[in-house]
Amino acid sequence: MENKKIIRFVESLILLPIATMSSVPMGSITQATVNIVQNSLTSQTVLSEKLNKIEELAERAKAEAIDLYFKSRSMPLAGLGAKMVLEAKKHELDWRLVAAIAVRESTGGKHACKKVENNPFGWGSCKIGFDSVEESIETVARNLGGNNPKTARHYDNKSTIQILRAYNPPSIVPKYAEQVISIMNVIGPAEITVPENA
Repeated sequence: MENKKIIRFVESLILLPIATMSSVPMGSITQATVNIVQNSLTSQTVLSEKLNKIEELAERAKAEAIDLYFKSRSMPLAGLGAKMVLEAKKHELDWRLVAAIAVRESTGGKHACKKVENNPFGWGSCKIGFDSVEESIETVARNLGGNNPKTARHYDNKSTIQILRAYNPPSIVPKYAEQVISIMNVIGPAEITVPENA
C-alpha cells in the first residue's frame, strides 16, 4: 500500500512540469527550462524504476517466505507462494492471509477437501471443487477481497480479522480468526522491507 502511494507521488511529479510548460507561451521557453524539465523527468523515471524494483523484490521475498513455511513442513502447497502473493496484492489483502487459511483449513493442502478437487481452503464447506489449486487461490482471494458481487457483503471493506470472522464465524469455530492470524505471524511480518541498495 505504501509503495502505491509513493509511486502515485512520483507520477504526479512527472505531470507537474509538463502541465506547467503547457501554460507558458512557446516563445519564452529557454533551453535551460527545457533542460530542467528533461532532468526532472529523467530523475523521476529513475526513482520510479527503483521503487518498482524494490516492490518486485519485496513481492519475491513474500512468496519465498510462504514457500519456505510450506516446504519446511512438507506441505503440498509449497511452490504456490508467488501465486498467493499476486492474488493478495490484486485484491488488496494481507499477503499472508490466503496461505494461512490453507494451513488452518487443510494443513497446507495435506488434508484438502476429499469430496471435491483442488480445494485446500474448505471453500463452500468443501462442496465446491476447482480445476486447479491456482483457480482456488484466485477464487478465495477474489471473494475475501470483496470483489465477487455474490459475497461482497461479507468481505468488502473489512479488516483481516473481520474477514476471518466472516469466513468462519466464532459461533462455528471459536478462535478461528486468532488461529489464522497466529499462522500469519509465523509465516512472516506484515511488512517486508527491502534495502534500497538491493
